[in-house]
Amino acid sequence: MDSIFDIFGDVLADGSALMLAVLVFLATAILAFGVMAAVRVRGSVKRRTAGIAAIDGDSSVEDQGSSLRQSSLKAAQKVLDYTTKHYGSANQGDAKVLRQRMIRAGIYDPRAVGFFFVGRLALAVVLAVVAFSVGPMFVTLAPSMFWLSVLGAGLLGYVGPSFYIDQRVKTRSQEHRAGFPDFMDLLVVCADSGLSMEASLERVGIELAGTYPSLGANIHMTNLEIRNGRTMTDALEHFGDRLGLEEARSFATLIQQSAELGSSITDALRVYSDDMRHKRLSRAEEKAYSLPAKLSVPMMVCIFPVLFVVILLPVIVRLYTHHY
Repeated sequence: MDSIFDIFGDVLADGSALMLAVLVFLATAILAFGVMAAVRVRGSVKRRTAGIAAIDGDSSVEDQGSSLRQSSLKAAQKVLDYTTKHYGSANQGDAKVLRQRMIRAGIYDPRAVGFFFVGRLALAVVLAVVAFSVGPMFVTLAPSMFWLSVLGAGLLGYVGPSFYIDQRVKTRSQEHRAGFPDFMDLLVVCADSGLSMEASLERVGIELAGTYPSLGANIHMTNLEIRNGRTMTDALEHFGDRLGLEEARSFATLIQQSAELGSSITDALRVYSDDMRHKRLSRAEEKAYSLPAKLSVPMMVCIFPVLFVVILLPVIVRLYTHHY
């Protein structure tokens, strides 16, 4: 212990040696920290350079992806245009009827015919391929039944879009038929209050938009046609064609005859509105009167067999056990 204290005493006693040691330590530390800082800065510069290169690479990849998407969209657009043009030129009458069905179903895209034709063909091919590839994994069929199932799947895909369009047309027709008497009543109220026919249609369309959205949309389109310069008669004829109702076509004829003969449109609308209410009441009574006939089949299938069992079962048991 005494030797250690003697060594420290000698070092402290020699001030010049201590100062030299401190200076050497500081110089070494500064040099080490400088080298470490330079290496760190160089590494960060390399990382930033690599990040910029990666961003440039990603942007180029995104540009390539966007160009691929644009080219695919252009190709699909060309196919749709060609299909629409070819289908319309080959079967003008059928294309017109199909377009009318699309409008009544609420599909107003001018390319709807091309979409329908391409979608029907694609759905038929997809369902046939699915039945061909996935069907044998779940069900084992004879070769004849297997090919029949593939053909049935393709046929289902081919006629499926047509059934879908018919269902949409039926649903919207029911909505139009249910809302047309209300449309006429509101139109009479607006006409009695002094509004013009154009203003009445616009007001009634706003009022019916919440309850009958499809009918309100068609009334709004009629107002737009009138604003674009089409006559009231032509706009109402197109309105009746879009709805697909005989009542709407009769309404267009009524307005045309009232304008040509110079009679009061308000009185004509009031009479026609009463007729619409009577027709709606007649349809409700018809449904009520047809209800017993419709219930006869469920009663014969579900209720009468139970009654026969309840009535005849005790008799059969007594006859079988000889206790009658």
